[in-house]
Amino acid sequence: MPWASRTPISGVTASWSRPVVNDPWKNARRPSARPPRATPLPPREGATAPPPGRGNDELRLYGWNAVQALFDKRPQALRKLYLVEELIPRLQPLLKWCVANRVGYRVVEEGDLNKLAATTHHEGVVADVLRAPMLELGDWLDGLPAGQPVLALWLDGVGNPHNFGAILRSAAHFGVAGLLLPPGATLALSGAAARVAEGGAEAVPLVRLPALPQAMAQLRAAGFGLAATLVEGGDNLFASTLPTRLVYVMGAEGEGMDRELAQDCDQQLSIPGSGAVESLNVASATAVLLAHWYGQKAR
Repeated sequence: MPWASRTPISGVTASWSRPVVNDPWKNARRPSARPPRATPLPPREGATAPPPGRGNDELRLYGWNAVQALFDKRPQALRKLYLVEELIPRLQPLLKWCVANRVGYRVVEEGDLNKLAATTHHEGVVADVLRAPMLELGDWLDGLPAGQPVLALWLDGVGNPHNFGAILRSAAHFGVAGLLLPPGATLALSGAAARVAEGGAEAVPLVRLPALPQAMAQLRAAGFGLAATLVEGGDNLFASTLPTRLVYVMGAEGEGMDRELAQDCDQQLSIPGSGAVESLNVASATAVLLAHWYGQKAR
């Protein structure tokens, strides 16, 4: 059955041709095992044709909220779209935008999306997109509103993508202005993190820090206080007054944060609890910390 006949969308026509022959699934016996591939479209006049395949500058997103947030904020970053037939009515605006802007999309089976996303948690839609550029610290500081309260997170070693996604979701909810990553950090947005973030990945920019002394000096010159977050040994978070411009410094999931870095911060804070468990994980702790600052700002 021709692909176009499977997509009865008013004003929308098929954007891709049949799959190319040379692909890694060509020996699969079942047709549904073949991944959707497409012959590249000719570039628009004045545009540069995208490189074949996904490089380090591209990301495979999946999940309804993650893809919709990308479309709402950075539609020009969309490179390819795959969806199940059931989502055609819900994705009409996105599909029509794809046609108008010569971006390839394709209706596929559930099994194909499972392979593309490498998970069943794709909610019927997968997209290949360009990553948002990481900001330099100076550029990020220059773009902040003058004289306004600002909250940021410094992630010192967080690596689990689900924790990262949960942190992004909480950060977006509480209006965090940026996630600061130290030099040499390998943390990067993944499809899993973006899905867990439920759209939050598009709301919070990633910022690359310079060397430690320079980063701290620049942040303090911009009016920020730095608060190290410790499992134990810090001041009671709920009894502490926080500055209106604050950077929470979060440690790694297992070993916590670097003690020398913690001592260099302006405050050292811990979240008190019942003691029934050793501590909160980094994502849960982040939500508590953000909520406390947000509540103080709102008073």
